[in-house]
Amino acid sequence: MLAIQRNLTNSFYALLSLPSTAMGFALSVQISALSWILSTKYQLKIEEVGLVWAAGPIAGIFGQVIIGLISDNVWFWNGRRRPFILIGGVLAGLMLLALPNIDVISGAMGSGAILGVAITVALTLDLAINVSFNPTRSIIADVTPEGDKRTKGYTWMQTISGAFGVGAYAIGAIWDNYVLIYFGALLVFLLSFIPPFFIQEPRHLGQTASDAQASAKAPSGSNSLWDILKAIQPLWGFLIYAIYGMTGRLTGWAVPGYIVEALCLALTIGLIVQALLRKETGAGAAPLAGFKKVLAAHAFTWVGIQSMFVYMFAYVQDKLPQLGDNDMGRVVSISFLILNAVGALLPAFLLEPLTRRIGRVNTHMACIAIMALGYAGIWVMGTSPAAIYVLMGILGIGWAATVSLPFAIMSQKVDQARMGLYMGLFNLSVVLPQLVASLGVGQAVGQAPNKSLLFIICAVTLGVSALSWFFVQEPENHEQMAAPAGGGGH
Repeated sequence: MLAIQRNLTNSFYALLSLPSTAMGFALSVQISALSWILSTKYQLKIEEVGLVWAAGPIAGIFGQVIIGLISDNVWFWNGRRRPFILIGGVLAGLMLLALPNIDVISGAMGSGAILGVAITVALTLDLAINVSFNPTRSIIADVTPEGDKRTKGYTWMQTISGAFGVGAYAIGAIWDNYVLIYFGALLVFLLSFIPPFFIQEPRHLGQTASDAQASAKAPSGSNSLWDILKAIQPLWGFLIYAIYGMTGRLTGWAVPGYIVEALCLALTIGLIVQALLRKETGAGAAPLAGFKKVLAAHAFTWVGIQSMFVYMFAYVQDKLPQLGDNDMGRVVSISFLILNAVGALLPAFLLEPLTRRIGRVNTHMACIAIMALGYAGIWVMGTSPAAIYVLMGILGIGWAATVSLPFAIMSQKVDQARMGLYMGLFNLSVVLPQLVASLGVGQAVGQAPNKSLLFIICAVTLGVSALSWFFVQEPENHEQMAAPAGGGGH
């Protein structure tokens, strides 16, 4: 074991963040370039762009849960998470290279079906990202103690990853998205392939959560499909709609009216309210109650955020019709650059110290509420590039929290020995809402004459999420966790 790992120095936290940074950079390239290249180079309609984006969450549903479950119980190449990080990183780099060559691939296959090839490339890219994303996040929990040291691990993860994400959007804004794609392919390969060899993973994972929270955890070994479905009960409405929506898109079949949508919404509200009102700890606490609350609160965050990522280009086209394709892409790239710049600066330098004062949950809830206000601001005032840029900076506060704090909160509400599985299940609170955004929100925004509807939806869903976090219990030991021998690295 390297001395920096034994002593948990800042340099080790930086090294530990690089594999996740690789996947985050691949995701930044996807966010910045995928919708743009599909709509401008390949002339896909907004609904078709949404369908391509829907391929990614499908990959996440299977990729993160299955890989998380497998990585909890295997050991090869001197690691539990390492093999999947290496495989996913190589595959992600190759799929980035395929993005600007979808037409070439389609032609080589003797097919003119650009949409089908685009879905295949997007699905493989997201599968690769998801194969690696779960292990890159789980490994942080594996090698850090619960409490403030683990929070530091996840906030540093976002600071390092966010800084590279800023670089991604800067490349797209200063040069163009093609330069970004080819540079990203190389960077993703290097950051995912080299650092894992310098991180020593524990051979055995133990249950280290506090006794007060242990009663709320699932029994060891409960990996059946029914147990997994019970663990994600607050997400059942999202899951049912995702299956229905994808089936309808692929077959053209749909129930007349919006009956299914209404039923799924009612089911989602009912199950989420039920989860939020349950007792987490002590006598009468329901199994995994704390974990389910985190799922419920986090899900609505991603309906809004994913909607922005996928359909921001449509909003800019609608509000700034004087812009050409390249200028429109540049405005979107600068917007996401600003979002990620704020998201990179805040976690380690502001949010992590703030969590020690008011707790992780309270910090996260406040950031999500601010993000909701930022979305409302774009709805009201986002009619010029300058206004959009300023408001994207406000949104960055919520983005900084979203991609760092929930991992630390969730990791202390589940069995440490099954972190990969629960990290994968936690990811369903991201990918299932992403499917809702790609399918349901895409249809609504595509049909709306005024694309401001996009940010109305974003503001409402983030407001609901902020309210939901109010019901999540702060881990009782967030201020008093012991560091391993050698101390920390502040």
